[in-house]
Amino acid sequence: MRALTKALLGATTAVGIATGGVATAGTAMAAPAPAQQQTASAEVAPLAVNNLGLTRAQARNVQRWLATHWEYNGAIDGYLGTNSWKAFQRCLDKYHGYDGAIDGIAGPDTIKAVQRLLQKNGYYNGAIDGIAGSGTRAAFAFWASRL
Repeated sequence: MRALTKALLGATTAVGIATGGVATAGTAMAAPAPAQQQTASAEVAPLAVNNLGLTRAQARNVQRWLATHWEYNGAIDGYLGTNSWKAFQRCLDKYHGYDGAIDGIAGPDTIKAVQRLLQKNGYYNGAIDGIAGSGTRAAFAFWASRL
């Protein structure tokens, strides 16, 4: 057993020296930290694209509507990104009680205003709670399909 431990330690030390010197010899077998750090960062970063459950075709309908009525000048690509949401927030600000920043983030205040838009147009009868649950997503998809 002791001979196996020495052999394993010797092999680990050799790998460590070959890959980065004596300082890394003891950590040659450790899991890389960057992968763990990337995961943590991804959990807190806002999403650049948030289609709220829309298909790309439905999202393109929304983008065309935004381009026609709300000064959206981005690509009609079916991805509701920051510029799509900024244009949408201008509409929501004017007609649907949105009073937050025009920041392009589909946060709770934006979702509440979307819910009011959907409710006003007869597509949604749920709570105005800022949560993009299944009822909100289904109503948003139905509305987007009819644009």
